[in-house]
Amino acid sequence: MAAWGLAFPHWMPAAWYQKHGYVEVDRREVDVLVWKPFSKVAAAPRWMRPRKAPDVTPGKVTVTAFVNGWCPSACEVSEVARRVAAEFGDRVVLQEIDTSEREVLLEWGIENALFIDGECINAGVTDYPPPGYEDIKERIQRRLEKGGYRL
Repeated sequence: MAAWGLAFPHWMPAAWYQKHGYVEVDRREVDVLVWKPFSKVAAAPRWMRPRKAPDVTPGKVTVTAFVNGWCPSACEVSEVARRVAAEFGDRVVLQEIDTSEREVLLEWGIENALFIDGECINAGVTDYPPPGYEDIKERIQRRLEKGGYRL
């Protein structure tokens, strides 16, 4: 039996599972994967790791949102990124990748995340609190200025 917990105590603490006999088998920043084997031949699970990075569009800022629909926080970040990207018009390219399909998830190895020009700025609860409207807008603005794009 495997469970996902967090390394901090205020929501879904991994420590709760550990008090009930689960052991930590993998960690991805604050995400803790715990498990409790019920068979001697069972193999411990591991977190999926990213398999490839999102493409970047030359001459534009590229915003890539990975979302699978089950995490309200990731859905909100994706929606905010969509609104902000639209404000910059054709200077920003938005790529939305639906990872609710198993094949897509396995292709990328990324469940929920937001990238700006290939740099991950939010990976679900790993980045708490998630970036809001002003933060995403400021990051895109900085990338536009750094790239010498017309503002």
